[in-house]
Amino acid sequence: MDITTLIETLQNTTETFTVADILLTTVLSFALSLVIGYVYQITYRGSSYSQAYVHTLVIMSMVVAVIMLIIGSNIARAFSLVGALSIIRFRNAMKETRDVGFIFFAMAIGMACGSRFYLVGIVSTFVISALIWGMSILNLFERDTLEQLIKIRLPGDMRHESLFAETFDRYFNRYDLIAMETVQAGTLTELVYSVQLKKSADVQNMFEEIRQLNNNNKVVMITGRQEIDL
Repeated sequence: MDITTLIETLQNTTETFTVADILLTTVLSFALSLVIGYVYQITYRGSSYSQAYVHTLVIMSMVVAVIMLIIGSNIARAFSLVGALSIIRFRNAMKETRDVGFIFFAMAIGMACGSRFYLVGIVSTFVISALIWGMSILNLFERDTLEQLIKIRLPGDMRHESLFAETFDRYFNRYDLIAMETVQAGTLTELVYSVQLKKSADVQNMFEEIRQLNNNNKVVMITGRQEIDL
């Protein structure tokens, strides 16, 4: 049996799509997901960028496209697929909610390609990508005052309730104690505050004043609270 005969036999068993359909669906979903990955890369502003995550977006888009080809309009196949995928367990938690949006973006484009709504997939990819890029460039919904975390360690027997109040009032617009724990076998207490730093604040002077109050123990300021696990 030659290659031509084999291809014709395989096409006769599928009936609903051809080899050209498979190639077009796979290649188009791959190309469009590359656009999605590039937009994710240039608009990402966090501190934990992952190349593997972008590769996953590309792979997911192609796989979803193929799955949509397989399912077609067959309800039985759809339920079989749901049953097969239900055994999969995903362990990695998303550090940013934005990443979830890109997953759905890649899946939607894969579904469009797999359903052979090629124009929908192409137009949607470029329109949504342009809007995401625009939001990033215009820095939409950014708060004027940056929210930060400050971690302060002090001796375990030292009272903290009003210890830093005067200093904090001078350097912060707002501050809230959000966590407190003992460290080093209870000899030290670590306080975690959510703060909004004043624009005119001198951070170096603030650190010096806090160290004078906490017996020169550790002081850490963290920017980007949404990316940090306490």
